[in-house]
Amino acid sequence: MAQKGREGMAKRARERAREERQEAKKLRRDALTDEARMATEPDTEGLMEEFRLLSERYAAKTVSESHYQEERRRILTLLGIEDPED
Repeated sequence: MAQKGREGMAKRARERAREERQEAKKLRRDALTDEARMATEPDTEGLMEEFRLLSERYAAKTVSESHYQEERRRILTLLGIEDPED
């Protein structure tokens, strides 16, 4: 009879350890998902500032029109405003 009690306790300990491992895996997956999402989102404020500076330099005639157009397209594409295929 004492044998059954020990087996039951061991089984509960194994189940608890399994549940803890599953929870740790879930937390790691959630953290990776958050990091991936953050890595794929563009830095909107930084890109807008870069565009502002580019426009100022273009207006001051310190960059060529071709360079301005290339950089403008790159920034607007990263922001999702312009289609890269256009």
